[in-house]
Amino acid sequence: MAQANEAAVRRTGKSGAAFRTTGEVSEELNLPAHVLRFWESKFPEIRPLKRGGGRRYYRPEDVELLRRIRQFLYQEGYTIRGVQKLLREREGREESMVELPPTLFRLEPAVVPPSPAAPSRQALLTALEEVRGELMEIRALLDSIDTK
Repeated sequence: MAQANEAAVRRTGKSGAAFRTTGEVSEELNLPAHVLRFWESKFPEIRPLKRGGGRRYYRPEDVELLRRIRQFLYQEGYTIRGVQKLLREREGREESMVELPPTLFRLEPAVVPPSPAAPSRQALLTALEEVRGELMEIRALLDSIDTK
């Protein structure tokens, strides 16, 4: 992360603590400006300051968050919903996205143990057979309507 800030300082001539425009962030992260604006709508954690004329100024924390979102989406293969879930989980633990480790394991579906009240396989098969029988009766009724 320090390397990214140093590279940004070399490119823009601004200190690492300086606010950046959409164009500067777009260039730094190699993302189109419309993607940054779209991500603002999907991730409420991104809160650039907005000045007159709608001009956005990103704080260093915003730039770092955008960098991490880009990493999750483009390098690690997360979906937007997956990243939103990561951010919510981190917020619940009162950690900021900047403090996340450089890489995380992919989210896997939780293994839900069968509940003791779950219907048995036989009960499901019986219910399916009943539905099938009802559907066959409906089909027969529809066929008789077509022949009249």
